[in-house]
Amino acid sequence: MQVQATSSQAESSPQQKVPIHVAIIMDGNGRWAKKRGLPRLEGHRVGVDCIQSLLETLSAKGVQYVTLYAFSTENWNRPEDEVQGILEILYDALRVQTQALHENNVRIVHIGKRGRLSPKLQEAMIYAQELTCGNTGITLNVAFDYGGRDEILEAVRRIIQDRVPVEDVDEELFRSYLFTADSPDPDLIIRTGGELRISNFLLWQSAYSEYYHTPTLWPDLDAQELERVLESFSDRQRRFGRVDPED
Repeated sequence: MQVQATSSQAESSPQQKVPIHVAIIMDGNGRWAKKRGLPRLEGHRVGVDCIQSLLETLSAKGVQYVTLYAFSTENWNRPEDEVQGILEILYDALRVQTQALHENNVRIVHIGKRGRLSPKLQEAMIYAQELTCGNTGITLNVAFDYGGRDEILEAVRRIIQDRVPVEDVDEELFRSYLFTADSPDPDLIIRTGGELRISNFLLWQSAYSEYYHTPTLWPDLDAQELERVLESFSDRQRRFGRVDPED
């Protein structure tokens, strides 16, 4: 899964603009399972199994960074058995899939907090990051125990702790204190499952992201639907506050 594009917006063809960074709010696992008469956790398990094919599809298009909203700071409020099940599914995924992702040149990065996670899950995350840190293919940011407001507050706390002079605090410095400091802001944010909320995801980074909301449930997000999403992105004009002279 090598990535070739190096500009802020890749070109998969002369006609199609491709986002460098795609972020995804993975919604609909529970509903996917319910529609099939399965336990909610089975939907989460299938959702995790979809990640490798998603990365292959996006990497082949020229996408260099993917951020997946796997577990939010608010998700701790779900029933305890579901929370524990999701934690176990993530641990199993890291244990089983890390080597395959490494062999495909994927770099894995955890964004969010670790303190509330079990020691074995923390160890699995650290191992995945350290094993893949030198890889040069697509970067997979796993947002786990992540919240946009929490990230901003944590950045402010660290800036204060570091006694940064107030005159030195600008957008570039603030960005360097975010969990996503090593990734560009997302060009495109996809939300599956039909909901129309931001859900506390990448609040700082998404200032000029393009949004795409699809009714497709996360486990059903296949290459065909991704192609439709990328075509929609390619058709959009990103002005970043500027005015097109022709308008």
